[in-house]
Amino acid sequence: MAEDSIGDDLTLLGEDGGTTPSKVLETFPNRRLDRPYLVILKCPEFTCVCPMTGQPDFATISIRYIPGKRVLESKSLKLYLWSFRNEGAFHEHVINQMLDDLVAALQPIACEVTGDFAVRGGITITVRTSFEQHGSGGWSVLPATIS
Repeated sequence: MAEDSIGDDLTLLGEDGGTTPSKVLETFPNRRLDRPYLVILKCPEFTCVCPMTGQPDFATISIRYIPGKRVLESKSLKLYLWSFRNEGAFHEHVINQMLDDLVAALQPIACEVTGDFAVRGGITITVRTSFEQHGSGGWSVLPATIS
């Protein structure tokens, strides 16, 4: 694959790229299929709103994955996370939705999403969910391959 063609399918990156929230997660080809490696993305400025009160919730989102054939383009992730800013969502649901969307876009060997939500009413909430590819694809609670 030519160096200049790696980003041909990316529409959100660059001068004319997205500047508004988007549910699109863009990917590009993994050039190192010969070697498993871990990608860690930390997003300390995530916000969504409580679906009951409309009050803002703040979290650090951590995404860890071992790429299969595709790698996540980070600007599309930024716009994707931004899309939750005005959506009402329970913490458990939003983190599981993120994992579903990442697995659909990436088809990774393994992926883990953690949401560390800030104190609200004297309680912090951490939600962690994960996926690990098995012979036919499958889910696991804590994938050993990412530990």
